[in-house]
Amino acid sequence: MTGHRIFTTSFASVYPLYVQKAESKGRTKAEVDEVIRWLTGYDQAGLERQIGAKKDLETFFAEAPQLNPHAALIKGVVCGVRVEDVEDPLMQKIRYLDKLVDELAKGKAMEKILR
Repeated sequence: MTGHRIFTTSFASVYPLYVQKAESKGRTKAEVDEVIRWLTGYDQAGLERQIGAKKDLETFFAEAPQLNPHAALIKGVVCGVRVEDVEDPLMQKIRYLDKLVDELAKGKAMEKILR
């Protein structure tokens, strides 16, 4: 069984889109990085290594130090799909990240984003 095409997309190609989305709404790259680090457990150096190595999203999440235990508290809809109802664990992690960046771009307070 083959995975979704997004699984083989490099994190380095998606990351600038997250930053662009946040910056277009007045948020910063540092805030995007904070959200990613919160979710994945990477430190800043580890995050930058992943971007530089152009790892795909599957590898990016597989090598993440530890998914935040509060990630299950992320609820809502991304691209018409409820993140809490996504069955594939990798797709759910990707949707979690999408949702966090969406909340950041919508101006939600950082302390509310980082449950």
